[in-house]
Formats: sequence, C-alpha cells, structure tokens
Amino acid sequence: MFRCPAPVRGAVAALAAAGLVLGLTAGATRAAPETPAATTPAGGSTATRTTPSTTVSAAPGSATVLSGYAIQSTAKVTDPAATVSSPGYPAAGWYSVGPRSTVLAALLAAGVHPDPFYSTQQKQIPAADFTVPWWYRSDLTVTDPTARTYLDFSGVVSAADVFVNGRRVADASTVAGAYTRHELDVTDLIRAGANTVAFRIQPNNPRKRLTMGWLDWLQPPPDENMGIVRDVTVRRGGPVALRDAHVVSTLAMPSMSSAELTVKARVRNDSPDPVTTTVSGTAGPATVSRTLTLAPHETRSIVFSPADHPALVLNTPRVWWPASMGEQPMYGFELTAAVNGAASDTARGSFAVRDVQAPLNADGARQYRINGRPLLIKGGGWSPDEFLRWEPVYAEDRLRYALDLGLNTLRLEGHIEPDEFFDLADRYGILTLPGWECCDKWEGEVNGTEAGERWDTPDYAVAKASMAAEAARLRHHPSVISFLIGSDFAPNEEIEEMYVDALKSADWTTPVVPAAADASAPLTGRSGMKMTGPYDWVPPGYWYDKREGGAAGFNSETSAGPDVPTLDTLRRMMSPTELDTLWKEPSAPQYHRSPSPTFATLTLYNAALAARYGPPTGLEDYVRKAQLAQYENVRAQFEAYARNAKDASRPSTGVIYWMFNSGWTSLHWQLVDRYLDQGGAYFGAKKANEPLHIQYGYDNRAVSVVNHRAAAAAGLTARVTLFGTDGTQRYDRTVTGVSVAGGGASSTALTVPASVPGPSGTYLARLLLADAEGREVSRNVYWLSTTADVLDYAESSWYHTPTTAYADLTGLNSMPRAPVTATARTTADGAGTSTTTVTVRNTGSGKTPALLTDVHLVSARGAPVLPVRWSDNQVSLWPGESATLTATYRTADLRGSAPQLRISGWNTPTVTLPADGGQGPRTADGPAAREVRRARPQPGPGA
Repeated sequence: MFRCPAPVRGAVAALAAAGLVLGLTAGATRAAPETPAATTPAGGSTATRTTPSTTVSAAPGSATVLSGYAIQSTAKVTDPAATVSSPGYPAAGWYSVGPRSTVLAALLAAGVHPDPFYSTQQKQIPAADFTVPWWYRSDLTVTDPTARTYLDFSGVVSAADVFVNGRRVADASTVAGAYTRHELDVTDLIRAGANTVAFRIQPNNPRKRLTMGWLDWLQPPPDENMGIVRDVTVRRGGPVALRDAHVVSTLAMPSMSSAELTVKARVRNDSPDPVTTTVSGTAGPATVSRTLTLAPHETRSIVFSPADHPALVLNTPRVWWPASMGEQPMYGFELTAAVNGAASDTARGSFAVRDVQAPLNADGARQYRINGRPLLIKGGGWSPDEFLRWEPVYAEDRLRYALDLGLNTLRLEGHIEPDEFFDLADRYGILTLPGWECCDKWEGEVNGTEAGERWDTPDYAVAKASMAAEAARLRHHPSVISFLIGSDFAPNEEIEEMYVDALKSADWTTPVVPAAADASAPLTGRSGMKMTGPYDWVPPGYWYDKREGGAAGFNSETSAGPDVPTLDTLRRMMSPTELDTLWKEPSAPQYHRSPSPTFATLTLYNAALAARYGPPTGLEDYVRKAQLAQYENVRAQFEAYARNAKDASRPSTGVIYWMFNSGWTSLHWQLVDRYLDQGGAYFGAKKANEPLHIQYGYDNRAVSVVNHRAAAAAGLTARVTLFGTDGTQRYDRTVTGVSVAGGGASSTALTVPASVPGPSGTYLARLLLADAEGREVSRNVYWLSTTADVLDYAESSWYHTPTTAYADLTGLNSMPRAPVTATARTTADGAGTSTTTVTVRNTGSGKTPALLTDVHLVSARGAPVLPVRWSDNQVSLWPGESATLTATYRTADLRGSAPQLRISGWNTPTVTLPADGGQGPRTADGPAAREVRRARPQPGPGA
C-alpha cells in the first residue's frame, strides 16, 4: 500500500506449533483423532436444527463444496468441542450462512446489526463479540464411505481447530494463515449417512497474523474478517490421488508460430499396498498417457513433455492477449489416474498460451511486454467488499467497468480474490498484479517502526505455505502477469529466498517483483516501480512533471486522493447532519474517509476546491464542483502517463490509480463508488483512455493525439478553440494531415500560444479530432486559468506536494445558463439487456456552452439504474452542437419501472425526462428547439 503512521509495537505474535499442512505439495495428512467426550448437547433434544447439509458425491475425482454452515460464538456455546462437532447436534439459535462468510457478514445477513455502510453505524457493532473463537459447523451426507475422503480448503481467517464427527483432525497451530492450503485425509472418520465437519475459528489480528488487513482504505470491520472466506471442498477418490496437476506453456518468441506444453502432476498412492496406475488425459488437442507403479504411500511427480509426446507442440497456437490487444482463448486439460481399469482420481483445469516479460528499461523502470509487445500499464487498485462477501455478478460488473474505462490492469494488494475473480479476468482480458500487503504482519520483519509485529519461527512456515498455495492457484491464469512479494518494502534475503523457491517449485513463469515501492532484493533485483504518491490532493499540472509521482516510470499506486461520489450515493451513505458538515466544515473529520489521522479529513481537498472554484454555497454546489474537479484531475493523471509512454527519456511505463473502487461507502480513492455510480472521476478516466484521443498538456500547452489502438491513424484533423466563459471565441486553429502510430504512440499536432488576446482568469479550450472522412472521433474540453497552480516540491511529503498558489477557475461560476434538449428511445433485446439512446443538444441562440452535461438513467422513483455503461457522458456542447449517447444496462435493474433520464450540468438546470420514446424532445430551459447535429471541426485561422 504505502507508508503508514507508525504505531507502538505490541507483543510479538506466535503460533502455538509449527508444521503447516499444504495438501497439494506435501500430501494429505492424518492428524491423531481426539476422542469425543460423552456429554449432552446444550439446548436439549427439542432444539431446532439449523445446520446446512451437503450431499457428497461418491465419484472418484469429485469435489463437493460444503454448502454452508451454522455459526455461533464460543461465548454462547458451553458444550465440549467433541459434542458440538458430532452429527445430531441441534445448533439451536445458531446463524445459518453460505459456503463463504466472515462472522460479521453472517450477522449482517441475519439483521443483527444495522447497515454499516451508512453513517457511523459500524461503530455500534461491539468488537468484543469477535475476541473469542466462533464455531462453523456443517453437516454432510455420504452414501459410500469406502471411497477415500479428503477435506481441501484455504481461506481460514485467522486459524482454526478442525473436527470431523467429534474428533479433532487438525489444530490452530497447523491451520493458520488466510492463504495456506490444507488437505486432510479423513477417510477413517467418515461413515455412511450423516457426518459433521466443524471449524473453531480463532479471532483475527492482521498485525499479529499473516492474514488480511485493511490499512487505511476504510474503517476496518470489527471482526477483522474472521471466518471462512473460501470454499471447503470434500474430495473423493480411490487408492491413487492426483494432485498439483497443471500445464506449463512456452510460446516461441518472437514468431509466436508454436508453443510447447509440459503437463505435470503428483501421483500419490494413499493405500498400504503397491499400486500400478495409468495416468492419461488431454492438454488442449494433445493426448498423454503413462503407466507407473507406486510403493505404499509413495508420491511421485509425473511429467509429460514434447520430447516424449510430440503432440504437445502446438503449431499456430491460439494466443491469449489483453482485451485491448487481441482475443482471450483458453485451453483445457484433464488427467485421470486409473487402477485396474477404473478411475481412481481425476484432475482438470484450464490454461492459456501467452508470454509475459517485464525487464527494466534504461531508466530502471519496469516495462511490461505481453507476447513481445510493450504496453503502458493503466490500472487501478482493486478492493473486495469490506466483509469479504463474494458476489459474482457484482464482481463482474466492476470488471466490465474497468474495461469501459480503458484500463488494462487491476492490482490486488493482499485480499487476493477467489478463483472466480481470476476466471473473469482471464475471460475479459484484464491483467492482474496480485501481491502481499503492507503495514501489517506481512512486512513486519522488514518495515522498521511501521505496523505489524516481527516474525516468529512459525510465521516463516505460514508465509512459505501461503506463497506456495497462491502460486499453485494463480499460475494457470493468463491474466496474472506478476506476483509482488513486497509492497512498501522488499523482503529480506531469507524471506525472499523462501518466496522465490516456492514460486519456482510451482512452475511460476511470470516476473516476480520484490516490491511495489522503489526497492530491491538480492535475488529479484530492483522493483522497477515507484511509490512516491501522491495520495492526497495535487493540481492537474502535477502529473506532467517527471518527478515525484509525475508521469515517468511505473507508479504502483497514486492519485489526487479524495473522490467525492455523486449526490445520490452521498445521500445513501451519510446522514443529513453529516452531509451538512461535509460542505460547511472543510476541516472536520470524515468517518467515511479513513481511520488514518493522515487522511481523516478533506482539508487539503476542500481548500483547493474553494480556492480554485470558489467556496461552496450548499451541498449541491459542493458536489457539483467536486465532480468538475475530479474529472479534470483524473483525466490529467491518465493523460500525462499516456502522452509520456513513448518518450525517449524517462518514459512512463505504468500507472495504478489508487484506487479503482472501494470496499465500502467512501469519500476517497475510487473511480467508481460502492453502488457503481459514475461521477467526474469515472468519466475523466474514460475520456483520457479512449482509443484515439486528443488532449492538452498542462506543462507545455501542446495538443497531442494519443493512439491506444494497434493500428496507426493518418489523415486526421485536429482543431483547438479557446473561449471565454461566456462563449466568446478567443483563439482558433486547425491542423490537417495529422498522423500517429499505434500501440500507445502520441503525436503533437500543435502548441497553443502562451497568451492570447482576451480577459484574464478562467477560459475554456475545446479540442476536436476528426478522421479522414471528417467524422468526429474525439472531443475534449478543458477549463483553464491564466493563473497557474504553483507547487512547492521542496516541501513534498510521502503523500502529497503542497500547492502555494491556485489556478483561478472561479469564472465558471458566472457562466450563463445553457438550454439543453433531449430525445430518447429505449429498446430491449429479449435477453435481459436494454439500451437507451439519447441525443442531447445545446439549443441556445447565444455563445454559451453547456459544460459537462451529465445524463443519469433513473427509475420512476428517481433512483439511479446501476450498473450502466455509457458510450460517453459528461459532454460539453456549444450552441448548435449535439451528442448521441447510449446506455446499456440490465432490464431487471429497472425493477418494473419505465426508464427516465435525469439531465444536469455545470450551467444546465436539472430536469428529468422519459426515456421510453414517444414523448418528443424535452428541454431543461424552455420548449424544444430545432434538432441540430454536432458540428464537424472546420479549418480555422492558422490552418
């Protein structure tokens, strides 16, 4: 993450014993059973049974996920563990949860506590409830107890004693760490009919345990996410088990004409007798087979290579690319171990063919290349839900938003999501950068005086097992292009070697990065990344300076800090009193910003907002100015990094916006808010990252064209026009015959003079780009000042650079109102998706533009319909210009309502119109005017 305020260190944490079980690398382990005590369940025989039950498949190679649990605090359960974990225990009054749930997520689902996303209601949840262990209890029905049975799981936060049918099969000294994977052979304990699996989950403290923590992203959950947050799977099989099956692909570079596949697995004899087994299957179009004999309880690695199976050489393979560069084909593989002609175990999965390199350039910055083609990493920091609730549709909606914004990468600092997340990233072609987190136990051994206790001997075992498990889980996902084994700090030599050995053992093929900060480690070398911030407000021009967090090198996490959401979202997350404080008391602590004292207020942000745009006159005015400010700042950040990507000296190679989204209702670090609403930050990023883009340089006034498409573009026409805030034209120039190479190249079309005739203060710049046929392909409008923002770099801190003088944008407040009309129609495709097409027009008869006109799709009750993907939005139109926008969304999200459009803007009054067609044009400022088309850029003076 980044440098956190240094707390006072507590006592050094310790695990009770060493000896982690990592099932896929060390084999299944049997623990000595603990004899159950003869006691009577609390609550008596009349108690209501609430424990979820799962029917377990008997098929060899099957994997059945436990469907859910009954959970309860040990403070309320007085019965012995053996009784609680035995079949028939009533679990009266326990809470029923699904297959993955933290304790607090379960209580929220049961309505025990009020919505923690609203106001300060999270403070009402007593943290003391989570300082004792909690029981997770699940029943399963087995029809065939003769098959071998294993429990396979990870995601226990923070540690657990594990029981099966009243007997302890593992304890919290072994099942420790959120990422460690465990396989327990429970064959001897399983009986026909009802069985019970129970976990006694220990409280979590990320400063003392290698689990998950929240740092300063949000107010941390009172339970610290204790629970089971990944699936617990019951595996069945015969005498021979297949484990760690995977395919390693090597793409011939640079031709990409062929790829070699190597299929690997561990074959384990779990019987007391010698066994002959035939392992056979497919990898893509190739078939493989081999017979081997295993001694009792022997484990042997098996490797199928092109040397012995020529079909494992793929000619003209289907190559996987990021979304902006090509297609995302995947291959499948399946292996079966057969004994005496009958299947004993089966393993299956997917893989892709692609090549990832990330060498350091001449300036020491990491430059990623996918299949030999360099690309600018444009990404955001990913956050899961605060309570680690996995919601597949919600996750997919956010990933589609990332593509909509033109991003190609998401960074996961800790909170490494479940398999489904990476499956989605593979399918959508979104690159990912997972890694360990800072500011807690994970870096406690190397981070000096910052948060996180130093490691004890058992921590090294937990860390190594965590790395091995995550490497084995993530290695086949083509979307994963690195693992960051450090965040703010690189690991020391002992820890680094442990991580690197685990990655190598897992056949990890992508770059291993020692830290997200500018740091180095003995084996992996320099990180090639920088973590210079900022994390709080800086002006748009900051991003163009090639110093601190400006557009040079690879910035692993950075933004101008606060991202105030839309008024709709603010009213969902804050009380009326808090909303008053938001705009009336600029230095007041804000619960929905951060628990960190560094980021507890919006002081820097509010000071800049008032100085540049004028003091807010009310809540609506505050939010209106915030959206304008966030649009210009986010746009500038991505534009600066994109323009500098091909520079001969100190090019930019990557930028991760901190953050892409928030895990709760937040006032900072988010391009999209918790409810998936879209404001200035969202559309500023979308504008900057459009495929073919015209932009203005705050540093040198250059008008550049940036081409994110693969193919070059030629015959373009670029036009820039400067206006006073009343619409009076002050400067106009058109340049024809502009060309720009593809793959992220940029070309300077012209440079705006340092000064032009006209009044001083605030002015507007309209940039238009047309293709060879005269079609407008990019439009970009800036609000600028003849007075510059002044930065004091000498006083820079780790989180921002002070501004000593501000640009004057207060002239925007005097802009006359601009009438905007709209016509719309909505169609449904019959498959659950609707599309609303709206044409907005500035029908004014004068000169005044309608600045940043926003169109929100809303229900009849006025609530935003979310998620929604707009072709464009927050457009600025001059009199006589129009724009046609499309919104795509799930029909069901209308909840039976007819769609409506709420149109607003900087100088346009808000109006809500029907979006179902048949209503004719409506206006925000008088009767409908004549229909006009958006004007094409025409040659002007100086062409």
